[in-house]
Amino acid sequence: MAEAIKPKKTLDCVGLYCPEPLFQTREQIDSIEVGDVLEVLADDPAAEEDLKRFAKRTGNELLELENKEGTLRFLIKKMK
Repeated sequence: MAEAIKPKKTLDCVGLYCPEPLFQTREQIDSIEVGDVLEVLADDPAAEEDLKRFAKRTGNELLELENKEGTLRFLIKKMK
C-alpha cells in the first residue's frame, strides 16, 4: 500500500472564484521549499484546468487531483 502524501501546507480556496485560487496557489507555492507538497482545496470548476496548467507551466508536479462532491483537492509538489 502506498504511503499517504503529507502536504507541507494546505490552502483553502473554497468559496473563491477565478482567478483567486490561481493567484493564492502561486503565492503559497513560492512560500514552500523544493520537494514540499501544497494541498489546495477549491470549489470553482475553473480551478481544475487553471491549476493543472499552472503546475505544468511552472515545472511543478500535480501529484493528485480528486473531486469529492464538488470540492476539488490538488496535491502539487514544488519541483524547482
